[in-house]
Amino acid sequence: MNPQAKLVFTISLLLGTTITISSNHWVMAWTGLEINTLAILPLISKSHHPRAIEAATKYFLVQAAASALVLFSSMTNAWHTGQWDITQLSHPVSCLILTSAIAMKLGLVPFHFWFPEVLQGSPLTTGLLLSTIMKLPPMALLFMTSPSLNPTLLTTMAILSTALGGWMGLNQTQTRKILAFSSISHLGWMAIVVIYNPKLTLLNFYLYALMTSTVFLTLNSIKALKLSTLMTAWTKMPALSAMLLLTLLSLAGLPPLTGFLPKWLIIQELTKQDMAPAATIISLLSLLGLFFYLRLAYCTTITLPPHTTNHMKLWYTNKPTSILIAILTTMSIILLPISPMILTVI
Repeated sequence: MNPQAKLVFTISLLLGTTITISSNHWVMAWTGLEINTLAILPLISKSHHPRAIEAATKYFLVQAAASALVLFSSMTNAWHTGQWDITQLSHPVSCLILTSAIAMKLGLVPFHFWFPEVLQGSPLTTGLLLSTIMKLPPMALLFMTSPSLNPTLLTTMAILSTALGGWMGLNQTQTRKILAFSSISHLGWMAIVVIYNPKLTLLNFYLYALMTSTVFLTLNSIKALKLSTLMTAWTKMPALSAMLLLTLLSLAGLPPLTGFLPKWLIIQELTKQDMAPAATIISLLSLLGLFFYLRLAYCTTITLPPHTTNHMKLWYTNKPTSILIAILTTMSIILLPISPMILTVI
């Protein structure tokens, strides 16, 4: 792709995200979402492969439907209350329509079917954008409208997302699909607590984006699109593979690592809200996710290919992203001790 065109699309992505996050009026938020959708489409379909074109088409149709629902919800609210302010969403029908629109934008169950397919058809770098920065505007809308939303509906969708994200990721062999189901599972954790403590949802999102970025950039360095490629990575880049193992375990939420922090705080918050059964169910369902992260980690570091390869061991790479991967990996692994400082912000 032409570098100038890529620059225009990247700036448009940042512009659309900024407009949505900083807007108070529903029409401005909708405009930002539309700019975002249109900017990411060429990045999904840049390889001109039929799979990529199919992914771009699916993405466009789903996002257009979700944007239309956002507009319809805000117009219904304005019709009944005279308010176009995002935080003044009070009409119950508008709240239901908006919840389904944001679920479609994010890929929450039952509107999750498009996400693994689109991620599978995209390059790893575009997959990284789809999993992190493209989720920020809908997450901001969810944050702003959280007091008006229906708790039962969101809790049900969250538990179903965690369950389906875990179950459907078990049998996958493609790394991008595994990361897509991992994203759906993490979104369940974010959605369950958004009504009770929205800042905790944002913290979870930031840490999830940090760890997912690390995994995507590492896989992009190794050029691993499926598990069988990942099995030969150890002989090429032993240090990077070892770090990927720790990042995956952090993404799974194991205690001494960064990923344990949001899960711990969310379980604590749910218990305070007398939702111990929901906390128990979602914790048990996250074990499904742990299984496929362990499977990825097992393939990366413990499984050796049947024949010894003739590759020289690369202890460093001359790529510009290697410093970024080093910083992100460090943050993905050792942020748990600074949790008291994070708690003062929340």
